[in-house]
Amino acid sequence: MTVSPVVTLLPLELAFQFVSPGPMVFEWGSFGIRWYGLLIATAVLIGVTLSQVLAVRRKLNPDLISDLAVCLVIAAIPCARLYYVLFEWQEYAQNPGKIFAIWQGGIAIHGAVIGGLIAALLFARFRKVSFWQLTDVVAPSLILGQAIGRWGNFFNSEAFGAPTDLPWKLFIPPSNRPPGYENSAYYHPTFLYESLWNLATFAILMALFFRDQQAKPKLKPGTLFLTYLVCYGLGRFWIEGLRMDSLMLGSLRIAQVVSLIQVIIGLIGLVWMYGLQRSLPDVVSATEAEKAESFGKHKSD
Repeated sequence: MTVSPVVTLLPLELAFQFVSPGPMVFEWGSFGIRWYGLLIATAVLIGVTLSQVLAVRRKLNPDLISDLAVCLVIAAIPCARLYYVLFEWQEYAQNPGKIFAIWQGGIAIHGAVIGGLIAALLFARFRKVSFWQLTDVVAPSLILGQAIGRWGNFFNSEAFGAPTDLPWKLFIPPSNRPPGYENSAYYHPTFLYESLWNLATFAILMALFFRDQQAKPKLKPGTLFLTYLVCYGLGRFWIEGLRMDSLMLGSLRIAQVVSLIQVIIGLIGLVWMYGLQRSLPDVVSATEAEKAESFGKHKSD
């Protein structure tokens, strides 16, 4: 199997030129492993482990995270695909057999977040645990997983920006270039921009989390998740404006609209808590939440 270098270092003028080795990790007859699937699986594994560690520090039962992870995967991946297919229905109406070909790419993170939020709300209500406590320990893992998953776009040579001659340009093979851009070989590596932005957001959330371990008064439940909404929304709004394959509703880029809504919701929630000094509505009462946290409190004694 021939593997092209991910980053071309020589000659000097092509420094940081990104060249995908292709979508497959390896193939053996009809069997193969794709980078996209491997990255998603890696993100889930790392995310669950990290969230369990954070849950213990927040005096939550870490077993809740394992159970929640199953619900999130079941809800998020189909919703991410459904979201994408709905806004690309003209293409899939002609090829309905491709609707389920998720291994070829074509999932939308906003669809995954919406599906995951619905699953988390139902899970929190059923297990009688604070929704905001859950989202606070999941938010850092979520943004880290997004940072990892974005590299799937690199290996698939998809979700890139407009043509560019910047030193960190991304080479796109002719078969993946948009109509009318057949002679343009290099494009903005928007996968890289978003991955780096997400890593910066992850660093902010982790800094807030560990600061909260020492600070008094403590951050209010929901702070980390609302901060995630604001930070990710701002970055995605900017980066989406560079892309050439945005999902559209008329003349509007759907991801920019949803990102703007995310930012507004996050800001309203933060002002509600810290400006008006009020708590966010939750799916369980404080008493029920305390009972669900009793395992963590016992462990810390």
